Amino acid sequence: MKETAVKLENLLKLGFDYISKSSEQELSKKKNDKTWSKKEIIGHLIDSGINNLQRFTEIQFEEKPYKIRKYNQNELVIANDYQNSDSDEFIQLWISINNRIKNIMLQQSETSLSFEIELDHGKISDLKFLMEDYVDHLEHHLKQIIE
Repeated sequence: MKETAVKLENLLKLGFDYISKSSEQELSKKKNDKTWSKKEIIGHLIDSGINNLQRFTEIQFEEKPYKIRKYNQNELVIANDYQNSDSDEFIQLWISINNRIKNIMLQQSETSLSFEIELDHGKISDLKFLMEDYVDHLEHHLKQIIE
């Protein structure tokens, strides 16, 4: 899990550097009404971080397989009004949540990484998959922001 934590740390640095150098106008710009702005993508990553932090923590003590509860991505972005939020404030929140996640990743043992999780339609996986998938998801959205 150390490699995944290092990848997460590198992605956080990349994202922080890009966002810190970007103007509010660039971060707020939308291609159209149906797509998220860069601010809203970061907001989505905050919501993802919050939900996954809870998952990564709860799986330590909840009954296995741990059932993944979905969350309403679009509604959360709207409810949190990331489009009109202060970029400095929410980038710090994004970094803080992900530093906590990184620390939890580094605490895991081979036993805990094999804790079973139940995904959609009863599909079973494990905590290791969930943590790696989280970092891959973050990487996917950072590419959208930076490109």
